[in-house]
Amino acid sequence: MQSAPLTPPAVPSRRWRDRALLAGLLALVAFGLIGLAAATGWRETWGQIARLTALEVIALLLLSSANYLLRGLRWHIFAQRLGLPSGLAANLRHFLGGFAMSVTPGRVGELVRMRWIRRETGWAVERSAPLVLMDRAYDLLAMALLLGLAVSLAAGGIAGALPVVVLAFGAGVVVTRPRLLAAALTLTYRASGRFRRGFVRARAAARSLARFSHPPTMAAALAAGLVGWGAEGYAFHLLLGWMGADIGLWKALAIFLFASLAGGLTGAPGGLGGAEAAMVALLAAGGVPMEVALAATAVIRVTTLWFAIAIGLAVFPLAERISLRGRR
Repeated sequence: MQSAPLTPPAVPSRRWRDRALLAGLLALVAFGLIGLAAATGWRETWGQIARLTALEVIALLLLSSANYLLRGLRWHIFAQRLGLPSGLAANLRHFLGGFAMSVTPGRVGELVRMRWIRRETGWAVERSAPLVLMDRAYDLLAMALLLGLAVSLAAGGIAGALPVVVLAFGAGVVVTRPRLLAAALTLTYRASGRFRRGFVRARAAARSLARFSHPPTMAAALAAGLVGWGAEGYAFHLLLGWMGADIGLWKALAIFLFASLAGGLTGAPGGLGGAEAAMVALLAAGGVPMEVALAATAVIRVTTLWFAIAIGLAVFPLAERISLRGRR
């Protein structure tokens, strides 16, 4: 007897609403970038992009790949610590395939990983949900630590960076401390008095996080995040240098991480709109010509966010097919 699907099928109106929201966000981002490019001159902006060689683009993609691979290995470490009966190949397949859903509203589409795990192992979502929580938490911790370091070492700093660092670091600490997370969930439920069943499940997931309070696991997870996100920030630094706007490693790293976190705080899929706007504004405020700021923002988003989505789309059909085979 087949188990019930993880979630009920989305009604057509909701699917159309999500698609319309994503299309609207993409249109706004494109309209904004095109408008700025038109104001500064199409030739200048395109000329900056055309300066890049094939080897330089490959280098950017390799640095992004290092980030995804390290974070995929971290996902595998978490899966092993949780006791999930799946190997390295399966865990990497689940992690990378989930990138296909990176631009769904709230990134909830990445929960497709939980569906694959349930089909292949029989684990209920309550048992595998800690993987998603820990993955997000250690991303926030690593990015907050790197941003704090970069802002402290960058010339001029970034206005508004401190609240973003505090929020990201605080959220990461709460999620990686089971007692703190359970207490926060209890307080939230008492304040709202609603969704009792959901809060009970969340508390059960929070208690299971104690498995990850293992110093070697925590150190490896944090190191993977620091090196991975540092690689993408370094790619942004290289890109600016190739475009003739070297603002220094720490400044470039600070702008990249701040824009990524600020875009995520907007709740938009993949940080669309917010990340691009913050990146262009910070580069321009740092003295980078607008045509370079626009070109660098467009290229780094293509070689990070959209490259990840491309990887996800390539892996997704394989992950779906294997998971269906496992269910049968």
